[in-house]
Parts: sequence; C-alpha cells; structure tokens
Amino acid sequence: MVYGKDCTVARENNRLSAIGLTSKPPGFHADGRGLYFSVSASGSRSWIFRYMLRGKSRDMGLGPFPDVGLADARAKAEDARALCREGIDPIERREADRRAKNFEDARSVSFQDCTTLYFEANKAAWRNPQHTRDWELSLKNHVFPNMGTLPLADVDVGAVLKVLEPMWLTTPVTAGRVRGRIEAVLAYATARGYREGANPARWRHHLEHLLPKSKKVRAVRHHPALPFDRIAAFVLDLRKQTEAAAAALEFLILTAARSGEVIRAKVSEIDLDRAVWTVPAERMKAGMVHHVPLSKAARLIVKPAVEAGQEYLFQVHDRRLPGKSFFKLLRSMDRADLTTHGFRSTFRDWAAATTDHANHVVEMALAHTVGRIEGAYRRDPMIEKRRALMNDWADYVTRRPTTATVIPMRTTG
Repeated sequence: MVYGKDCTVARENNRLSAIGLTSKPPGFHADGRGLYFSVSASGSRSWIFRYMLRGKSRDMGLGPFPDVGLADARAKAEDARALCREGIDPIERREADRRAKNFEDARSVSFQDCTTLYFEANKAAWRNPQHTRDWELSLKNHVFPNMGTLPLADVDVGAVLKVLEPMWLTTPVTAGRVRGRIEAVLAYATARGYREGANPARWRHHLEHLLPKSKKVRAVRHHPALPFDRIAAFVLDLRKQTEAAAAALEFLILTAARSGEVIRAKVSEIDLDRAVWTVPAERMKAGMVHHVPLSKAARLIVKPAVEAGQEYLFQVHDRRLPGKSFFKLLRSMDRADLTTHGFRSTFRDWAAATTDHANHVVEMALAHTVGRIEGAYRRDPMIEKRRALMNDWADYVTRRPTTATVIPMRTTG
C-alpha cells in the first residue's frame, strides 16, 4: 500500500495474536502493514513501526511490551500510518509534539527554579565552595528580584537588559559575571527542552551591540592597598586591637594569603615542626594545594590555637570567625579605605621595590600560577626560597616603624 508519493509500508495485516506474544523467540515478528514485535536476545520485548520515507527506511518505537499490548500497538501504528498518508514523518511529528509539551511545561518553570536545577547538575564540578556562593549571591541579589519568577519561555532580551543595564556602568565586572551566569542557566534550560531559540544573554553578535564593552566603561579598580613603607606602623596599631580578628589579620599579612584561606584555616593544616601551613585545594582559587612557609612571627600567632587543639586557627566561641570580621575590624580602626586583598599588593610592591627575590618565587608565594611552560619546570614548590622571602617580609612587617620609605636590597643567594 502506498501513502502519498514518498511514504510506503508493508501490505499484510494482523498476523500476530496476543496469546503467543510471550513465547516469541528473539527477532522481529511482523504483524503486518509495518508493525513488528521485537524480541531482543536478553528477552525484552517492544513494538516497532517500520516505514519508508523519501527512499529511506525508518523504525519508530511504539513502546515496550507488556506496557503496550497488541491492540494499543496496532492503534499507534494506525495513527502513524495516518500521518504517512498526509506525507508527514511520524517520528518528526512525535519529536515536535514532545518539544511543544516541554515548551508548554516551561511556562510553569521559572528562571529561579531552573537555576536550582542548574546548581544541582553542576555543583559536583565546582571544587571551590566560594565559587558556588558567589554564583548564588550574585543571582539572588541582582537577577531574582527582576526575573526570578519569570517563566523561562518569557525570558527575552528585554528581561536580561532590565537586569544588566542598571549595573553595567556602575559595576561592570560584576555585571559581566552576572551576564555570563544568566547565559549559562538559559543554555542549560535550552538543553533540557525548557525553552527554544537563541540565548538572549549571549554576548557575541548580540548584547555586544546593545551594551558598551566593559573595558571602555571605566578602568579596572584595584583593591585599595597600603603603601609598603606604612605596613609596620599599621601592624603596630593592629596589635593594639582587642577583636579576635586582629591576630587573624596579622597572620593574613604575614602569609600574604587571601581572606577566605585564613578565615577557614584549621589547626590540622599547621605543622609547627616543619613551620608550614598546608592550605587544601578546595580553598585555593587555583584549585591546587598551597604550602605556606611560616615565619617565626606567624608561628607565634597560631601556636596557642595548635596547643589548645581547637578546630579553627581563629575562632570565637568555638566557631570560626565570621566572613565579614576583617571588614568590621578595619572599619573599627578607621581604615575602611583598605581591603584585606590589598595587603597582598602591599607584599608584592615591597618584594619588587626592596628585594632581589626572584619574581617567580614571589608569584608562588602569592599562589599565582606561572605560565604553562614555566610551570612544567617548577613542580617543586621551592619551599626554602619562599621561606627566605617570607622571613624577610616578616622582619619588615614587624620592625619598629621609621621615617625611611625604602630599606636596602638584601641578597638572598
């Protein structure tokens, strides 16, 4: 029998009986007019509708047996034949129907709902907890208030611009990250079949024509850093503070570490005998274990916590310091002009201006990654060279302040 000019199926009909289906051997068993009962070598059974379309044979699965019985399979096959008579590919029609249903279901899936699904699907690959928190907070603060409850099907370029435009000129770096995160969530939604069409948050050939490039908006703002010739006076003032965060901040300065690394530092990471602090990979920005040589001044700060056997190096009431402890401490010292990250710049400026320590040693002390080729030859952490660097830094930081702005260069050998 011929359906239209492009689609054909076999002529025979109703050759199978419901009673004999459970005893059929492996293979394809024809019922007629393109309907087959398939039995695999493992014994699983299912229905197949076979037809020819534009000179190419196609097999359409109609469901497993016994979930789909003989009568249901014949009815489904007849529906497929009806489409063939109209010149419509039944497989393509079924896929189109599924996409339409997914798209309709998306009317009840909000952007915020999809973000939750995206987190669940990707959190195993995010080794750094801070990365996850940054994602969550940026979307919660900047995206959800505007389009969190918006159905995915309704998220268009207008909705995206409503989020981005107010922050694009004031906080371009954050705005750029938010845009990328919106794009990622929408790409996930498209892959899941929750939405169709181009991604309205994409940059190239789209938003780049609607928003100015961030580099042209304003120059990159660096973290406020204390000039290195004032660090000793600052530490002297820091030691007068009674807050629990004061010792932690001095330790941060002495180790040139990041605030998150210090706030979450545990006593178990300290080896006083070797004078080394081992920061686990999950707390490092580069995702690699970092060994920090401890100067005498740094060891004196953490020794009480190690001897007491507490969990965290710096804690209050048996809990680690809150994340905003350093911010509050600097504000209480009337030094809201500074940031903890800026002390890393102070260390970097000091090393470049007053010492002859090799640049790659300084970069390793800051846990910065060196180039790929260079890094291949520097798998050894050069702990002793970095120890000499950190000892010199500690001597400089803890010296009595003078009016001098630069100390003589010291040869480290």
